[in-house]
Amino acid sequence: MFKIYTLLSLVAIAWQTSTAQSYNLVIKGGHVIDAKNNLDEVIDIAVSDGKIARIAKNIDESKATQVINAKGLYVTPGLIDAHVHVFYGTDADRTYSNGPLAVIPDVFTFKTGVTTVVDAGSSGWRNFPLFKKQVIDLSQTRVLAFLNIVGEGMRGGVYEQDTKDMDGKLTGMTARRYHDYVVGIKVAHYVGAEWTPVDEAVKAGTLANTPVMIDFGSSSPPLSIEELFMRHLRPGDIFTHCFGQLRDREPIVDINTKKVKSFIWDAQKKGIAFDVGYGSISFAFSQAIPAFKNGFYPNSISTDIHAHSMNASMKDMLNVMSKLMSIGMSLQGVVQAATWNPAREIKHEELGNLSEGAIADIAILNVRTGKFGFFDYTGYKVEGTQKLECEMTIKDGKIVYDLNGLATPLPANKMDDH
Repeated sequence: MFKIYTLLSLVAIAWQTSTAQSYNLVIKGGHVIDAKNNLDEVIDIAVSDGKIARIAKNIDESKATQVINAKGLYVTPGLIDAHVHVFYGTDADRTYSNGPLAVIPDVFTFKTGVTTVVDAGSSGWRNFPLFKKQVIDLSQTRVLAFLNIVGEGMRGGVYEQDTKDMDGKLTGMTARRYHDYVVGIKVAHYVGAEWTPVDEAVKAGTLANTPVMIDFGSSSPPLSIEELFMRHLRPGDIFTHCFGQLRDREPIVDINTKKVKSFIWDAQKKGIAFDVGYGSISFAFSQAIPAFKNGFYPNSISTDIHAHSMNASMKDMLNVMSKLMSIGMSLQGVVQAATWNPAREIKHEELGNLSEGAIADIAILNVRTGKFGFFDYTGYKVEGTQKLECEMTIKDGKIVYDLNGLATPLPANKMDDH
C-alpha cells in the first residue's frame, strides 16, 4: 500500500509541476491594440509553443516560465514593414539587387518592433533563388518579397529600363514556385511613357494570384495615376510612395487647391491600397498634411528602408509612425496600418494579429511624451509631443529584443554568441 501511495504522490507532483508552467511567456498589464479583434484595452497575453495561447484578464503568472511586466506600455502584433530593400551584397554595380544599398534585415527590425519585412522588388525572377539563399534563409526576421517585373531585379540604371527583361509569364511562374515567400509583383523606377511594366506586372500578379505594388519612376511628362488606377490596376493592388511630391511624379493631392483629387477616393473604393513607402525623397508633409485634413489616410505604413533613407529623415518604422501621429493619425490608426492592414494586403492574414492560436509575433511599445521634431527631405518640420519606442519584440513566441530587461527571469546569453 505504501508503494502505491508513493507512486500516486509522485504522479500528482509530476502533474502539478507540468501544469504549474503551462505557458512560456505571460505578458501582464499591457494595453493591447489589435485591429483584427477590435482589442483596445488592458489585458494579459499568454504564449506557448510559438503561438498566442490565451488572451484574458488576470492570467495566472505562476504558470509562466517568463513573465513580462508591460504595465504602462502598449502591446501590439509584431509590426510588418511591407516596403524594404534587404537584398544586400558586395557587387557595387547592383545597387539594391545583391548590392551595397540594401540593408541586413536583423540589424534594424527587432529594435523597432518589426518582425516581418517585405523586400520590394530588389530581386527578379532571374536572381530570386540567390536572394532566398543569401538573405531569406539566413535571417531571423521573417523576410517575404515582391518580385520585380525586371528579371534582374533592382539593379539600377539602364537595366531597369529594359522592357525585354519584363516578362509577366516567367515572373508569375517564379512567384507561384516560391509562393511561401513571394507575396506580390513590383514595378519601380521605369522612366518611359509606355505601360509595359505595369501591364506585364499585372499579368504576373494574375497568374500568381498576388497583388502588384507600383512605384512610378521619373517619366516626363509623368504618367497619369488616374489611368493607372482605373484602367490598369486591380482591386488589391498597391500604390506606394503615396505622399510623394516630385516634379516627375503625379501627386495624389492637388498642389494648388490642397485637396485630394476626386479619383483618389474612387481608387480607394475600388480597392487600391495606398502605402507610405517613405524612402529618402518619397514623403513630403506638403502632401501628407493636406491629405489628413481631407480625411485621407494611408492603408499601410512602410519605410522603404535602405542605406540612404535610414540615416535621413525617415530613420525607421517607429519614427515614421510617430511622424504620422504628429500630424493627426491616432495611435490605433498607425498600429493598424503597420500590422493588420499590410497583413491583408500581402495575403498573409496569419500575421498582424493577436488571435488565440495565431503566430506569437508581438511588439511592446512605449509612447514617450515630450517635445520632438519630425522633418521631411525638404526641410519642413513638425513638432510632436509623442514618440514611439520599442521596449520588447517577440517573434514566434521567443524574446528577440528586450530594451530594459522587462522579462523575469532574464535569459542568459549562450556562450557561443560572442
